[in-house]
Amino acid sequence: MDMNDSQYIEASREAVYAALNDVDVLRKCIPGCESIEMTSDTEMDAKVTLKVGPVKARFSGKIALSDLDPPNGYTISGEGSGGMAGFAKGGANVRLEADGSGTMLYYTVKADIGGKIAQLGSRLIDSTAKKLAGKFFSEFSKNVGSS
Repeated sequence: MDMNDSQYIEASREAVYAALNDVDVLRKCIPGCESIEMTSDTEMDAKVTLKVGPVKARFSGKIALSDLDPPNGYTISGEGSGGMAGFAKGGANVRLEADGSGTMLYYTVKADIGGKIAQLGSRLIDSTAKKLAGKFFSEFSKNVGSS
């Protein structure tokens, strides 16, 4: 699955970049996030519960940040296992550009899934991924915007 989009956030590029690296902000914004914690300066462990169609699964995974270019962006990659439901792995390039008093956040996502979830069909998975990304950025904008 590939997806790319952009989101305007009413906050400085530096504030947006800092928020993208703040586990407290991420915990509030990631749909279904049960926990997320830094294990090093560039690595996190996370637990997320998601429902994709009829399949509900709890994913445990690792997230790594690379190509750090503050406050312009980075690459985030991760993989997680949902037990019998399957697995997910992928990454995203995140680029931030100043835009007036706010910031344009551009992202390109590449992801692979397997197991029971993969059997649901690409249309359902793609629409769920877009919906989850929309929820994340809506919450992220609320938490970071106008700061």
